[in-house]
Amino acid sequence: MLEILNKGFKKAVLGIVFLSCTTTTVLAQAREVRITEEELEEHVAFLTSPKNKGRYPGSRGNKRVVKYIENSFEEVGVKSFDGEYLQEFKAELRVAKGENPRNPVKTWNVVGYIEGNDPYLKDEYVVLGAHYDHLGLGGPSSKKPGVKEIHPGADDNASGTSALLEIAEKLAGNRFMLRRSVILVAFGAEEQGLLGSKYFVDNLPVKKENIKLMINMDMVGRLNQEGQVYMGGAGTFPDGVALMKKLGSELGLNPVVHAGEVGGSDHVSFYRAGISVIGMHTGGHPQYHRPEDTIDFINFPGERKVAEYVYRTIIKIGGEDYEMEFINQD
Repeated sequence: MLEILNKGFKKAVLGIVFLSCTTTTVLAQAREVRITEEELEEHVAFLTSPKNKGRYPGSRGNKRVVKYIENSFEEVGVKSFDGEYLQEFKAELRVAKGENPRNPVKTWNVVGYIEGNDPYLKDEYVVLGAHYDHLGLGGPSSKKPGVKEIHPGADDNASGTSALLEIAEKLAGNRFMLRRSVILVAFGAEEQGLLGSKYFVDNLPVKKENIKLMINMDMVGRLNQEGQVYMGGAGTFPDGVALMKKLGSELGLNPVVHAGEVGGSDHVSFYRAGISVIGMHTGGHPQYHRPEDTIDFINFPGERKVAEYVYRTIIKIGGEDYEMEFINQD
C-alpha cells in the first residue's frame, strides 16, 4: 500500500514538474517573439524600393506590395477569412483640377485575423490597421505636384505598414494572451480618399457591433527626441485617455492624447460608423508627400517603441474583459 502511494506521489510530482516546464517553455517562446528594428527596416526597405514606384493603386508596384503583405500574414500564422486574405475593390483616382476623370482601378485591402481564446469574447474584435499605398510618381496630392518623381512614402505609410506586420507577428506568437480576437488590415487607396477603409467598413467580415476598437497607424516612423506620440479618438471608449497615457509612459514615451480630434486617416471611416477608434502618428515633417520622404529619415528605434506601445494596447484591451462602448466625440 505504501509503495502504491509513493508511486502515486512520484507521478503527481512528475506531472507538476512537466506542467511547470511546459509553461516555462511556452512563456520563454512568447518572449522570443519580438518586434525588432532590423525587421522593421527590412519591411520599409521593401515597401519603398524603387521597383514599387510609390505603391500607387492599380500599378505593378502596388500588386507586389499586396503580395508581400499577404505572404507576411501567412508566414506568421495570421488566419484568413474564408480562405482569402485579399478584399478586392475599385478605386477612383484623384486627378488634378481640370483633368478628365480616370477609369477606376482594381486594388485590395489585405485582411487577416488572430482568434482569441475566450469562448465568449473571441467573437469581439480589435482592428489594427495601416494603409500601404502612396502617391506613386506624385500627382495632385503631392506637395511637389509639378514634379514626376517617385514618392517613396517611407513615413507615409511604409512605417505604419511595417509596424502592422511586426505587431501581427508578435500577436500571433503570443495568441494565448488574447481573449478577444484581432483583425489586421492593410488598407489600399487611402491617399485617394480613405477608399480602402470605407470599403472595408461597408463590407465587414464580422458583425459591426462586435468590433470594439479600431487602432490606426499612419506615419509612426519619426518619433522625436521628446518621445511624443500623437493620437486622437482616445475618448471614444471608456477611460481611453488615461489608459493611453499610462501605457505610453510605461515605455518612456510622451503620449499627446486627445479625447476627440479624430483626424483624417483610415480610422475616420470606423468612427463615422459608430466604432471606437485611436489614430496614432509621430507628427508631421517637411518631407510629407514629397519625394524626400525616404528611409534614411526613419527613426527605427523609435518606431519599434511605438509598435510595442500599440502591441501593449491590444494586449490590454484584447487580453482582458476591458469594458468597451462607443462614446461619440462630435
